[in-house]
Amino acid sequence: MHEYTSRVRVWGLTCPGFPEEVSRARRWTRDILRGSPLADDAALIVSELSTNALLHTSSGGKHGSFHLALAVAPQVIALSVTDDGGGGAPKVEHQDQDAEHGRGLDMVSALAHRVVVQGAGGGYTVTAELFVNARRGGHLC
Repeated sequence: MHEYTSRVRVWGLTCPGFPEEVSRARRWTRDILRGSPLADDAALIVSELSTNALLHTSSGGKHGSFHLALAVAPQVIALSVTDDGGGGAPKVEHQDQDAEHGRGLDMVSALAHRVVVQGAGGGYTVTAELFVNARRGGHLC
């Protein structure tokens, strides 16, 4: 393979910090992954991570935004959402099944094969990886 050739495709989208942008992020993800058996899981993950960014960080503020990155390789789909900071580190909270809040990252961790949180108070990036042809049941790193 040529050193500048890759079978990995990467897309990015920056959204203003408005709640209606979550549906746009979900649609964008589905459009890119059209035909993939992982498209619905990926769209749900993007929805949860985008919502968390808006609710728990400065991304949901007056001048806030959040950034999506989607990388597609033959064996993995990686979805990342980066917030504007101003909130605590994202973490899985095992909530009661009837709880209305606090279950987003728990759900993402159940759908993804791996979840990684990077960053500090100035902004966090949560990346969820979906492995093609693999079992679910990820864990948070």
